[in-house]
Amino acid sequence: MSATRVDRGTDLDSLTEIRLRIAASPHLRTAHSTPRIMWNVVGSLVPILAAATYFFGPSALLVVGAATLGAWLTERVFGEAGATRDGSAVITGLLLGLILPPGFPLWMAFVGGVFGVGFGKLIFGGLGQNIFNPALLGRAFLQAAFPATITTWPVQPDNWWALRGDNFALPLMSPSAPDVATGATPLGLMKFEGVSTPTADLMLGSISGSIGETAGLLILVCGGYLAIRRYLDWRVPASIFLTVGALSGALYLIGPDRFPSPQFMLFSGGLMLGAIYMATDMVTSPVTPAGAWLFGIGIGLLTVLIRVWGGLPEGVMYAILFMNALVPFINRVTQPRVFGHPRREPRGAES
Repeated sequence: MSATRVDRGTDLDSLTEIRLRIAASPHLRTAHSTPRIMWNVVGSLVPILAAATYFFGPSALLVVGAATLGAWLTERVFGEAGATRDGSAVITGLLLGLILPPGFPLWMAFVGGVFGVGFGKLIFGGLGQNIFNPALLGRAFLQAAFPATITTWPVQPDNWWALRGDNFALPLMSPSAPDVATGATPLGLMKFEGVSTPTADLMLGSISGSIGETAGLLILVCGGYLAIRRYLDWRVPASIFLTVGALSGALYLIGPDRFPSPQFMLFSGGLMLGAIYMATDMVTSPVTPAGAWLFGIGIGLLTVLIRVWGGLPEGVMYAILFMNALVPFINRVTQPRVFGHPRREPRGAES
């Protein structure tokens, strides 16, 4: 705060030229604005989408485009003026589309984008005030509304241009191609049939699964870019990977014929994409370093518990959403001590 000095001889007319400058602390400037961070995240998702298009053909672009359009239009119509410029709605749509099956009907993907932004962000007041990750909330809605469709995984056709399912099914109508051959994801094969998938296939993406969850190695590279730019807290994915690796490794040592290997648990399903792009959401993750570790450990524990003993083959989505709800409490218990003040008021301080 600064003010112009007033001399004794200053008349009233000259006082009108005096300016008092007041600004809130901290008095720091940075080039890393919210739109810049958001669009960098969007850019890091482009290689993942390109790989998904290579593996799943045009269906990948169609599903991701429909989900992104639903999220963007909802932000545009019901959000604040200019809210779509920050890129947050585009990120929600991209992430939602990447965690859907390639054969998912486009109208369902569009509705998921609308629900993710509308009920996952705008209903809480907009960007920075939501409790749950909007993309995961949209996916959870689709899981509850269309459980059969969202768990249908068509077998890869020989023709790259062929659609991977009934993408153009009419809204609220039965699919027009019910005889499409379907397969199972690596998690489904392991949980219900005890069949493991080679780690190389999991890392490179030549497997069945959601659009953007198959190329684990590429997701790690893109996440590394964000970590280097400090656009995500590395403690969150690190704690998730360490927890999943340690717990699944211990189970594998106990019963290698009953439990999957740690490398399978790390690279299968949506763990890589969820840990790097969804659990690290700046709005719905803890703000303290200790809180980030607790948050990631909780996600890792819940993921392994659901995958091994739960009724569903995958548990990343529910693990992240559950820990999102605990973030305010994690921030409270891990809040660092203010310099010069004890953590707790001494007894008799109020008297």
